[in-house]
Amino acid sequence: MTDIPIVLTQAGRTNTPPSTLRDQLVALVSATNPGYTADLPGSLIEDIASTDVGALTLIDQAVTETIDSITPYGANAWLLTQLGNVYGVAQGASTNTSVYVVFTGTVGYVIPQGMTVSDGTHQYVVQDGGVIASGGSSSPLYCVAIDSGSWAVPASTVTTIITSIPSSITLSVTNPQPGIPSAGAETEGQYRARVLQAGLSVCTGLTNTLKKSLTSVAGVQPRLVSVLQSSPGWEVIVGGGDPYEVANAIFNSVGDISLLVGSSTTARNITADLYDYPNTYSVVFVSPVDQVVTVSLTWNTIATNYVAPASVSQLGNPAIASYINGLPVGQPINEFELQTVFQQAIASIVPPQLLSRMVWAFTVNSTPVSPSSGTGLIPSDPEGYFTVTTAAITIAQG
Repeated sequence: MTDIPIVLTQAGRTNTPPSTLRDQLVALVSATNPGYTADLPGSLIEDIASTDVGALTLIDQAVTETIDSITPYGANAWLLTQLGNVYGVAQGASTNTSVYVVFTGTVGYVIPQGMTVSDGTHQYVVQDGGVIASGGSSSPLYCVAIDSGSWAVPASTVTTIITSIPSSITLSVTNPQPGIPSAGAETEGQYRARVLQAGLSVCTGLTNTLKKSLTSVAGVQPRLVSVLQSSPGWEVIVGGGDPYEVANAIFNSVGDISLLVGSSTTARNITADLYDYPNTYSVVFVSPVDQVVTVSLTWNTIATNYVAPASVSQLGNPAIASYINGLPVGQPINEFELQTVFQQAIASIVPPQLLSRMVWAFTVNSTPVSPSSGTGLIPSDPEGYFTVTTAAITIAQG
């Protein structure tokens, strides 16, 4: 028996030279047959050795071709399916009959990807997974039929859970809306393209993965999502969304939930217990604090024609509110940026070059605040965000 070496380069596997294969063969035979020699020309032994080297060369080439075929471009049907399974892309998932189902039951129970449900005739597999939210139900979860073919799936017919459920968990399922019949079987070419696309997915790192997962949760405000590096671990700040769905998104995005840390201000922490049978996991995240702002702006102009202060206020007020209410969690108010926002908002009646004065005054949670020394920045609580109403913005000429 000989070992076929695997030498991989950027161009793929390099075939083993026949001379190397011959040396290995002779060495192996010599180890069990003292005095063996295959160097005598025209001998039967040399002829057998040369024939065996030819066979090893073919085997070596087969190894190269097999490795080279481990790609969506060249894989045979069986290997393509295996690649799809590795990438999490099931054949037929894009074309088989599908249905959205809602699970109801124990709050915090994790619905795993791959759970199987049935309408009594056909079985459907949950594609992305979910969790029972605080209201007692999951979000609609996409399921795809195991079998190919097209059929109707009337509403409220998918009511059987095939996957076993622990006795301590209460769980039921239904489909509030009719399913989607298949439009036709997926071709090998279509599946090959999907596998290729799945294989091109790039690992973006923990923080980007977390932010992407959290902003996909219904009700979560993207500007109120922040992932802060702690020592050790990570502090995840999330505003909006059902706490169990938020916790499930974190649970499925973080490799080690023991690295999650809460706020030093414990009242801001939210902990949700997820039941991923047979274990229970506590996921902690931080609810950002609302920092209520009031704004007072005194402005003036060198324009010789009359400018109605009410018109300036009417244009500038919503622009200032939009800027402050759009700031991400932890970000400061920038006076210079706010000046630009105001100038652009009123440019149609007061061009920027005619503005002669802009004096700002702010309160945060009813306390007067000023920019940090030497800057135009009004800092935010790292776990907070600013909000302002148009009624809390005063714009006056003076």
